[in-house]
Parts: sequence; structure tokens; C-alpha cells
Amino acid sequence: MDEQLKRTPLYQSHLALKARMVPFGGWDMPVQYAGVMQEHQAVRESVGMFDVSHMGEFRFKGSGALAFLQSITPNDVSKLKPGRAQYNMLPGSEGGLIDDIYIYCIAPEEYLMVVNASNIDKDFRHIQSLLSGDVEFSNESDQWGLIAVQGPKAEETLQPHIDVDLSKKKKNSVFFAELMGFNVMLARTGYTGEDGFEVFVKAELAADLWDKLVALGITPCGLGARDTLRLEAGFPLYGHEFNDTLTPLATHYGWVIKDKEFHGKEALTGQPVTRKLVGLTLEKVPAREGYPVKSGGELVGVVTSGTLSPTLKKPIAMAYVDVAALGQDLTVEVRGKEAPAQVVELPFLSK
Repeated sequence: MDEQLKRTPLYQSHLALKARMVPFGGWDMPVQYAGVMQEHQAVRESVGMFDVSHMGEFRFKGSGALAFLQSITPNDVSKLKPGRAQYNMLPGSEGGLIDDIYIYCIAPEEYLMVVNASNIDKDFRHIQSLLSGDVEFSNESDQWGLIAVQGPKAEETLQPHIDVDLSKKKKNSVFFAELMGFNVMLARTGYTGEDGFEVFVKAELAADLWDKLVALGITPCGLGARDTLRLEAGFPLYGHEFNDTLTPLATHYGWVIKDKEFHGKEALTGQPVTRKLVGLTLEKVPAREGYPVKSGGELVGVVTSGTLSPTLKKPIAMAYVDVAALGQDLTVEVRGKEAPAQVVELPFLSK
């Protein structure tokens, strides 16, 4: 193994479960345990869990925290009350995104921001460079373990082992609780298209909590299933559907950009939208990232993510396609051959 790869607090637990480990965003992460199809199905039909401890956590405290977060993100952070979470973005100066993020309002004048694992250092430098007002800003990424318990049976599986009524916690709720003897923070959020909770626990306790959750019969899931699940749900992945130069206005996440002032607004909203992010379905062969999208033999786009959908039993992909080519017959070049592709509404799977 490359010694430069970082390990989450659950690394030894993954080895004990005989997970297949792969490099991901600078981390040594489990790609699968029993198998991607089995893990995907567990989350769609029952309950599964993921190690997402590689994600980064930044804390903002102080009387200027809200105003500062409002100034660096396009969504309206003022709508957040204590105990609520919100999907948001960090625009850059090149018209795209530094990252896409989640913001959790912990208490008045206190927020936690979760950022993508591969972007932790970049995001921290970016925010530090813009810091202003009465804000205490800190990187707590090493202090947390993060376990995502996802699936239609997530609530009923956790309820007997937690000291709060989960049925009263709506989507995007954030709350503190005791779960299986551990003091944790939970958010009713996820990246699978299913109901579920993301459980924040102190890093040194994460492995013990993980092992107790495994003992409940919750299926451990790896990056493979995480990717097939998020693709079916039409969720973008930074570095694929989002990057430093692509405007999110070209995606189905344009709703995040509210009519307010924020850093990078002019670059992000000032460019014409010449390509749109669309969903594609194919007949037989999966389209992968980087595959050319064509119309009448001419290049009109590129695939950003693709897989064989375990739920729909057919290949699905997301791709940026020239606006002018939408409505025309499209093909994806797969290993030198052109495969017909149908444009479909995102998400592929709606709940």
C-alpha cells in the first residue's frame, strides 16, 4: 500500500471484515465487502452503512459566523435554525465550485460544515483567505468519525438503541443523542437517495460504534455501492459533475444559487450555459467517465459518471451535452463503437 494514503478510524474494522481496499481521494477506503450488488440492494431494500469518516469537518463560531457563511456560499444560510442542515456550495473565482458542501446549524452562532475528503486542505485555505468578522474558524476533520446508516429500515433499526424519537426528526434535522451508549450527533441526511442518518462520533470511539452497528445486522457497504446509489439518485460528485470551472447552473442543482451576494457570484452566474448536465440510459454497455457523447458523428458532450444500475438493470450515466444537441439522437462512443443513448430526467430513481 502507498504509505501516503490516509486511514480513517475504521481502517482496522474494514480489514477485519475482509473489505477490498482501494485509494480514494488520498485515503485507503473499502470499495466493497460482500459485493457491490448485495450492498446496493441492502440500502435500497433494508439498511446498510458506510464509513464516511474521510469527509472533512470545519466549525464556525461567533457573532459573525452567519454573515460570513452567507458571503461565501450561494444558498441562504439565514434560513437555517439550530437543529437544521442545508446543502450548499463554495463557489470559486473561475466560474465553478471549490466544492459542494453541507452546513449544519448546531446552535445560535455555531455551524459545522462538511466538505469532500479530497478537498479538505483546498477548502480550508480558500475559507481562511476570505475570513472576516467575528468568526472562530477551525478544522476538526481529524476529531470525527462519520458513519452513514442508510435505507428504508434505518429508522426502525436504530430506534430501539437511541434515546430520542427518530420519527419526529425530519429530513435535514440535526440533533444530539445517545446511540448504543455513545454520545453522538446525528443528521437525517445522506448520499444514497434513501432515508437514513449520518452519525458523527468522536474518532477514538468510531470503531467501537461501527462494530456494534455491524452486530445489529446492518450491512457494511463500500465505495462501489455508494457510487451506484448516488448515481441512481442523480447526485453529483465533485471532480465529476462539479469542478473549478463548470457552472452549477448547467446542472439540476441550480436551485442552490439564490438571489443574493456571495463570493464568486459574477464568475458563476456571468457565463453563458452552453452545456447541460443530463441523464442518459443505454441498452447494454455501461458508459464510463470520459466517454465521448456524439450526435450525427460529431462530438457534442462527455460522460462524467456511469454505471450499470442495479435497480433499473440497465446502464445509466450523467453527461454534459451541448444545449444545441439536446433533442437530437445521441450516441456514446464505447470502446470505438457508438451505442445509442436516451436523454432522461434526473434523478433516474425518484422516491
